[in-house]
Amino acid sequence: MLRSAPALKFPFLYPPEYSSWHDEQRAWKTTSVLFDQSHHMADIRVSGPDVRRLFSDVGVNSMATFGKDRAKQFIACSPDGRFIGDGILFGLDDDQYSLVGGPLAFNWVAYQAETGGYDVEVVKDPPTAFNPGRRQMYRYELNGPRSGEILEKAQGAPVPQMGFFRMGELTIAGRRVRVLNHTMAGAPGADNTGLELMGPVEDGPAVLEAIVAAGADFGLRRGGSRAYLTTARESGWIPLVVPAIYTGEEMKPYREWLNPRGLEGQASLEGSFDSDNIEDYYATPWDLGYGTIIRYDHDFIGRDALERLADQPHRRKVWLVWDSSDVMGVFERSLFGEGTQPRILDLPNTEYGTLIFDKVLAGDSLVGVSTWAGYTANARSFMSLAMIDEEAARDGAAVTVVWGQPDGGQSTPFLVPHVQAEIRATVRLQPPA
Repeated sequence: MLRSAPALKFPFLYPPEYSSWHDEQRAWKTTSVLFDQSHHMADIRVSGPDVRRLFSDVGVNSMATFGKDRAKQFIACSPDGRFIGDGILFGLDDDQYSLVGGPLAFNWVAYQAETGGYDVEVVKDPPTAFNPGRRQMYRYELNGPRSGEILEKAQGAPVPQMGFFRMGELTIAGRRVRVLNHTMAGAPGADNTGLELMGPVEDGPAVLEAIVAAGADFGLRRGGSRAYLTTARESGWIPLVVPAIYTGEEMKPYREWLNPRGLEGQASLEGSFDSDNIEDYYATPWDLGYGTIIRYDHDFIGRDALERLADQPHRRKVWLVWDSSDVMGVFERSLFGEGTQPRILDLPNTEYGTLIFDKVLAGDSLVGVSTWAGYTANARSFMSLAMIDEEAARDGAAVTVVWGQPDGGQSTPFLVPHVQAEIRATVRLQPPA
């Protein structure tokens, strides 16, 4: 079903570029870039006496010290210990949490809240394109070395230093603004280089205007959707994998609960890795670099399975830097070649569909899958994120990415017929940018 779904891109309801995508990429390294996250992410707010118990039961994370003004990367797994989804969990108050991100974890938490007998109230705030009303919160992201200076000028007062994944408050344009210290690109820090601002949607325009005005003296750039999607490639976050929901009787009630028009029912599954078994596309937290987040200080869905898997071999998340001559060869043949050409490499992002899994080979052996490929001006290279076998995950190791559908795109609507191409790549254990 997923392999034959139309290859459609998510509707980002803001400009693809303000200056140019490569100028906007450079800004988060040299000055600062402002992204408007108010439209594309799902938000579920849960409040009530059982809010901590709910997230403790559903997430692999420890909730022992979680509460007001804290945040964390929340990870949810199926009963067999395989990944369903993630998101940023905000502690708005000790009894009110907000989970923000893609819909996969959002839906799983909503289902558990509705069916698990928890004393909580759930308020759903879907992305703008799928929202029957209007968004309830604005959300802006400032990333880059001058972000703190920009906000200090916008506020007219020093910005408090917050620890990584800690929250604070500002006053901008007379409005109270909640702030999270984290980062979307590059290495995290505690020096206010990556800040997410949020508040009631009616305050959004005034806050945005004040930040843009303050940023004029610091080289602030507005960031469009083309550059926004590349931040994950530099930071190493894999935004989407196949959620482990499509198999097993234990997951059947959840599949029946889901909206068939949602992402889980309409995502397109593409790439050169092609298996008849959907479970071959599932991942564990270790595969995605989340092994250190798992805490066994509480009972949670999937705990027993994860304890059994802990000492087993895992894949490792790495960066693959693609060989520039091979990339240029694909560009030349796909744009100017005769006959059936390789699949076109788009810039700066190659994602035509939703879930992309390309084969990664070491010699003739399959060692993993590559996803989220594209170009970044900061690394001056085409690269992708990959999950590969531990023995192949050596810095500097040579591998090959197979680019293109195994059937030349015939099974996926809207894909141009093409042939596969092999692209050499180098394994990197740290971000190349």
